[in-house]
Amino acid sequence: MATTTATIEVDPAVLANAADSDYASSGYDTSTASLTSSVNDYIFENGRRYHAYFGAEKNLLPTDELEQDRLDLHHETMLRMMNGRLHDAPLRGPQRILDIGTGTGIWAIDMADAYPAAEVVGTDLSPTQPGWVPPNCRFELDDAEREWTFRPKESFDYIHARNVAQGISDWDKVMSQMYGHTRPGGWVELAETSAKIHCDDNTMSADNGAKVFFETIDEALTNMGRPPPTVELLQRRLRTAGFVDIQAFAYKQPLGPWPKDPRLKQIGAMVMLGCETGFQAYGMAVFTRVLGMDPLRAKQVCDDALKAVRNKNFHLYNHLWVLFLAPPPCHA
Repeated sequence: MATTTATIEVDPAVLANAADSDYASSGYDTSTASLTSSVNDYIFENGRRYHAYFGAEKNLLPTDELEQDRLDLHHETMLRMMNGRLHDAPLRGPQRILDIGTGTGIWAIDMADAYPAAEVVGTDLSPTQPGWVPPNCRFELDDAEREWTFRPKESFDYIHARNVAQGISDWDKVMSQMYGHTRPGGWVELAETSAKIHCDDNTMSADNGAKVFFETIDEALTNMGRPPPTVELLQRRLRTAGFVDIQAFAYKQPLGPWPKDPRLKQIGAMVMLGCETGFQAYGMAVFTRVLGMDPLRAKQVCDDALKAVRNKNFHLYNHLWVLFLAPPPCHA
């Protein structure tokens, strides 16, 4: 397992004027202005639009334009974490690519541009993808937990799934279908953001708002039978499905522009911007529907988490776990 173990060094400019907790005191603009720019049945609650097709419980994240902007921003954030790469698996001239839980379709579109000879298929519960796409890219409305209908069965050189854990209950079935639909010699890649927050310099207290938020998310998703992903859990599920030679990599994701390293600082700034809507996107429905939390209390938990991320005196990060693997050369 490969992981980045080096401690992230804090930028001295962030430490200056420690009495001022806001990033604005260090010259950072935290405005979200840069983000502004049947299948159509939805649920509206907490001022947001949520998925309803296939069942309202399938996806507890919003599906509105605000969320689509956040997802596209997070795509760019992950590209920077992965040093500009769309994948870690060593692909060589793939002919068919499947993206499960494609969201806005931005990763699938980028892959279609990167591999113009490949057919790229993106599936999702909601039709939020654009109409104008590369000629070798298409999108389908589908639930990954239902029986896959792709023919022939071993039909993809590469299957990709990113940040879908909060929407999957039957992982055994999903992993089994990934296994069965990957050609011998093909690859599967999973990318999931950890819900565990880390801090290397003791600036995170037990009641830190971001820490409390992720602990509450963990409780709610575990109650749903969808525990937040850990690398150990993902590896165990993959081995159960029959995958071998699993390689795992961890990328550190700073929550705020506190690192000294310029690349990590940029990533942290983008993460903080995404948190402007991200905490409520992940928290409101699951807190109110699953934990029965009062909406005002749920919003307060989300607001406290955002306040903690905006505080330059808290040096927090989590991980993006990327696992890529292959089925055996001959598999059923």
